[in-house]
Amino acid sequence: SHQTFACRLLSWLNHMIGYSAGLRQIFCDLALQQVPASDQPCFISRLMLSDVKLWKGARKAFHELIVCSLLMEAEYKRLFAIEFIKHYKQLQLESVEDDQDRNISVTALSVQIFTVPTLARHLIEEHDALKIITETIIELWSEHMENGKLNFQTQSQHKYFRNEVVLNDLKYVLISKPPLWTDRRRDRFLEGFNIFLRLLKSIQGMEPVCRQFGQHVEIEPDWEPAFTVQMFLKFILLMMQEWCASDEQVLLRAYKECHSVLSQCSNELIHCNTKKQSATLNLCGHSVSCVVSREPISIHLPLSRLLAGLHAHLSRSGAIDKLEQYVPSLKFEVEKLMEYPLRCLVLVSQVSADMWRRNGFSLVNQVFCYRSAKWREEMFDKDIVMLQIGASLMDPNHFLMLVLNKFELFEDFTKHSIPKSKDEIKQNVSLLEEFLHLIIMVVGERHVPGIGRVTKEEVTMREVIHLLSIESMAHSSLVKALPENESNETGLEKVIHEVATFKKPGLSGHGVYELKPECLKEFNLYFYHYDKSQQTKAEDEQKKRKKQANSNEALPPPVPPQFVPAFAKITSILNCDVFMLILRTVCQQAVSSKGQLWSEAMIQKALHLICMALQEEHRQLKEAAAEEEVSFDAYLKATRIGSSAVNAQSVLSLVEHLKRVPQLNAHKDMILWTLQMFDAVKKLREKSSPFSAARAEIQRTDEAVQDKDKAERKRKAEAAKLHRQKIMAQMSAMQKNFIESNKHLYEKATEVLGHGAGATEEDSSTTAVEDSGVALGPKQGAVAAEKIILTCILCQEEQEVRVDGMAMVLTACVQRSTALTQNTCQVVRNTGENCDPLFMHPDLGCGTHAGSCGHVMHASCWQKYFEAVQNSTRHRLHADLSFHLDNVEYLCPLCKSLCNAVIPVLPLQAHSLNSKDVETVEQLLTLPKWLENVLARITGLNISHTQDESNQMQENRA
Repeated sequence: SHQTFACRLLSWLNHMIGYSAGLRQIFCDLALQQVPASDQPCFISRLMLSDVKLWKGARKAFHELIVCSLLMEAEYKRLFAIEFIKHYKQLQLESVEDDQDRNISVTALSVQIFTVPTLARHLIEEHDALKIITETIIELWSEHMENGKLNFQTQSQHKYFRNEVVLNDLKYVLISKPPLWTDRRRDRFLEGFNIFLRLLKSIQGMEPVCRQFGQHVEIEPDWEPAFTVQMFLKFILLMMQEWCASDEQVLLRAYKECHSVLSQCSNELIHCNTKKQSATLNLCGHSVSCVVSREPISIHLPLSRLLAGLHAHLSRSGAIDKLEQYVPSLKFEVEKLMEYPLRCLVLVSQVSADMWRRNGFSLVNQVFCYRSAKWREEMFDKDIVMLQIGASLMDPNHFLMLVLNKFELFEDFTKHSIPKSKDEIKQNVSLLEEFLHLIIMVVGERHVPGIGRVTKEEVTMREVIHLLSIESMAHSSLVKALPENESNETGLEKVIHEVATFKKPGLSGHGVYELKPECLKEFNLYFYHYDKSQQTKAEDEQKKRKKQANSNEALPPPVPPQFVPAFAKITSILNCDVFMLILRTVCQQAVSSKGQLWSEAMIQKALHLICMALQEEHRQLKEAAAEEEVSFDAYLKATRIGSSAVNAQSVLSLVEHLKRVPQLNAHKDMILWTLQMFDAVKKLREKSSPFSAARAEIQRTDEAVQDKDKAERKRKAEAAKLHRQKIMAQMSAMQKNFIESNKHLYEKATEVLGHGAGATEEDSSTTAVEDSGVALGPKQGAVAAEKIILTCILCQEEQEVRVDGMAMVLTACVQRSTALTQNTCQVVRNTGENCDPLFMHPDLGCGTHAGSCGHVMHASCWQKYFEAVQNSTRHRLHADLSFHLDNVEYLCPLCKSLCNAVIPVLPLQAHSLNSKDVETVEQLLTLPKWLENVLARITGLNISHTQDESNQMQENRA
């Protein structure tokens, strides 16, 4: 009765407050009034702390009363928010153990408080809201700590969901960054930021994986909870960076603290590695080896990625010039900071090379999420930025050797390389492809604000261009493929009309965006957000467009935007000694080996890198002043022989040899484009400055030997050509002499042909009327061929059915049929030694029925439609389908009838029979002879059957 009375009283009070503002003010004053001379909290705080003890009805009435009273006016809302944040930790800890849903808990009111910008900033500045919320998260996850790292493998789904909700509160508090900063606000924010770094330190390197050897992993680890945490952290990290970037002093201090914590983690890793054996490898310098694939590696590196984001903001704002005051260069230790992201990128490359296949699908799924649109902005992209930071602060030769060492490819570029098995060679080729791709990304991916001179709109525009380069896409498909910000926006609407035109839908399908032709020049074959299938489709589509336009099919790299000054040193990778050694080695393998040590993709990426180096030199030569010397000398190093060996060649000569490699015929246009780029840079360098004249003279002397060899080969080729022409002239003269000496034979043959033609004309004139009605046989009449024009139901284009035209197909369903069977009880058996697929049993046990709804498509259109059905079905794992994709079934695009095959539509072709052949067959196959043969076979079968029965009876008697 007391409970019923309390609920009705709360409902009545809630109802009356809605009518009377005075009553609402009195209630709010009493609810927030502190008890004098007592440590007890106010009335509303006591009710909140008793929330978990109340029943569901009382909770709902209490929460509605708070919303209708305390949250209606700004001042009372501020006072209630202060009380709420005071008891926030206790409320959340009790809520996790609560048996009711969270929307019935008082903690659900946090969204009403923290999403108010002025109120959230006031709580951070005056009441340490950021620190309290972060400490609450750490305490909630303390039971899942193992050796200072989080491990969600044993967590229940109920508690896991409750803990996730607290991350939402942290996001709500950070939604609106402050327009002005005070010293108190800076100190409070940085205090909460340091607690947040403690949280990230527990996530840094969590749930590492170790490469399995010999035996497949027995139990697949649960990877989804960790990535769900990363999804919540993605927006929090972005907003933390925006808060830091809004004030220079806060940015520098936050960077210092983040660098300090990350250095501690890196030192722990280095300390573990020093216990293992190490060796010094020499390649234009030295490097310490570290076998990445046999050590635990984690994909979760939020600290490294936060530091990369802060570094980009420092570069973007210009505050990087003051970084020396906060983090001295001697303490920066960029190699240690690169360690985690580089190991992660090497892991992804090794998974692509099937070196981790014994680790199961858990690791494959993690790598897929790592590069997908949902996670890549704060995972894969930031790892590339961290490598770019290392490349901008390190010697380029040392940087490349460090990366080579992590890929375990160091021995491939030394003279004493170790022989390997076929599997190891295959893995090495795949790893070398991934290594070259990584260098392309580090040097070429500059569409990041703070790394290159670009804006956020230009970044989104580039993403859309490369998505539409694969195929025309609908608006919904583009939105799904683009990353979202904290407001669930992609920025697509601002840029879509600048790069694409909308194509209205036809009779079937939906409207799509098509890329504008002027945007094709921005296409990059090795765009770092492409996976392998997308890259292949984009390459085929671009080559198809160029082929239709009758232009060169080469796909050179687009001219990238310039690096900001802090990252300008990255371009020196393209003309360092180790880089040239890598290019020479890769091209030399294609020229000299038989195809085991290289692949087309490897050569294609090497050509892409050469073009990037030449483009960079071309740009610097154009931008340089008249008498200014350009230090970037990739052309000079590429045309210089790399060693004193007898068969040593320069990069330029090796590229020229690639034209004669048969396996690279598909890339001949790209090779020619590269050689043209060499010529363009050569001419520009000769005109750029007077200092280049001496270098050009030296270069001419170096090329003199090569020119002499070329001239000798050219002379031999011309001599062979003249010899062939002489032989052809002799054969032609001999043919003419033979015709002149045997002219009478040709005259007789002509007369015979003339008489035959005349006789044929007379016979045809007399029998034209008779043959016109004969449909089959040797006297078949002429048939007028009619044009068959069909319309594709998918693309709505009309197509004439011709042998040399585009293939057309009919949808069809092929299945067993027992409609004509003579014995319905017989079991159909289509297997065994006695089964003859060309012989039909008299019982007609089973036949084949092929049916079609009559709808016609292009074969290529049907192929694309079927692939789209396969892809969409794979994404919907739990969908109930009316067809089985495993049995190659699909639905007709128009009438939705069940199909499992297609039937080609062939044109009508007239066949003429020779009358002499027909007469010969008629003499041999007469009806009496056919009956005689059939009776002989039946008699033979009866005799053999009788002998089998008698033999069986004798065996039974015995």
